[in-house]
Amino acid sequence: MDDDRLRALTQRLRDFSAARQWERFHSPKNLAMALAGETGELIAELQWLTEDESRAPAAERLQRVRDEAADVFIYLVRLADALGIDLIEAAHAKMDRNEQRFPAGSAPGHGAP
Repeated sequence: MDDDRLRALTQRLRDFSAARQWERFHSPKNLAMALAGETGELIAELQWLTEDESRAPAAERLQRVRDEAADVFIYLVRLADALGIDLIEAAHAKMDRNEQRFPAGSAPGHGAP
């Protein structure tokens, strides 16, 4: 996702919340709690599937997973906006740290036959 698309979505979410006067409810604490709740709903859609079923869910379930993933993303974007976090920058910085913590080829069994 490029920065322009994320900025446009962030503004759309701000406008949506403002039009409904929801900003008073969108504290970082409340947004994080809503994010956790939506993550639980996403998990519930996949919880009892086999590995293969989870990789190719039926169309109806895939739509529910898509909706729940969107809810998770929406709350994450709102939380980042409330705290002034640039998600793209934060993700790149975290990946930089992950590359140091977990060098390529360091996984157990890497290179094993």
